Amino acid sequence: MNRILSFLFLSVVAVAASAAKVDTVTVATTNLETPMTVLVVTPDNVQSGERFPVAYVLHGYGGDYGDWLSHQPRIKDMADRYGMIIVHPDGRNSWYMDSPANPKVKMETFFIEDLVPFIDANYPTIAEASKRAITGLSMGGHGALYLAFRHPDVFGNAGSMSGGVDIRPFPNNWNLDNVLGRFEDYPERWEEAAVINHVKDIKPGQLNIYFDCGVDDFFATVNNNLHQALLEAGIPHDYVSRPGAHTWPYWNNSLLHHLLFFSEAFNQ
Repeated sequence: MNRILSFLFLSVVAVAASAAKVDTVTVATTNLETPMTVLVVTPDNVQSGERFPVAYVLHGYGGDYGDWLSHQPRIKDMADRYGMIIVHPDGRNSWYMDSPANPKVKMETFFIEDLVPFIDANYPTIAEASKRAITGLSMGGHGALYLAFRHPDVFGNAGSMSGGVDIRPFPNNWNLDNVLGRFEDYPERWEEAAVINHVKDIKPGQLNIYFDCGVDDFFATVNNNLHQALLEAGIPHDYVSRPGAHTWPYWNNSLLHHLLFFSEAFNQ
């Protein structure tokens, strides 16, 4: 019995010792009003000279950079299992766009000019679009596809979970008018902000795309519409519509599929 207990204890210690490392870092920027706090998860036991692909995982409206790790602790295990760095920025309810209504909030520019270069400069990344992925939930799903569709030279792999991929049907929700101005006053801004309107900006095979939405989600219709738009444009993608609503249990499960998809894409 003592031998069995000793073996179990050593096994637990070994598992605990293999946990990925989590850093909380601050990224300086002139594109936002204040520096950005970011969580960075790196695989355990990084060898000298070893480099990794990166997945940027974005939170939803009302959340922050700590949301994903507090709800889905398996992220650290996934970083180890798939050999990838996972980055969690703070979206600050920006919808991950440069705000035409607030020139002090240039979140898209921050991502492209500040965040990605910072991660590449300070972590052992493979600094290539094909080895970068971006995904997120709800507002973060919008942000991930918006950024990837507009910058396929930066992100070669993209996803969305329950994403607000067309915000035009929701002009009175989530303080979007703080980002874009009122829909009635600036309809052209809302057209530009809709992910579905950027399908035209990408070419077949330019991105590896995986997105999903629960059938009971209030974003189900706009995700189905994006799926159809991609089909009509001949853009290869994976789309999953399965039981679920706009909830953390759905996203916790969904993220595991996204990270597996990105791992397969990184290994192509």
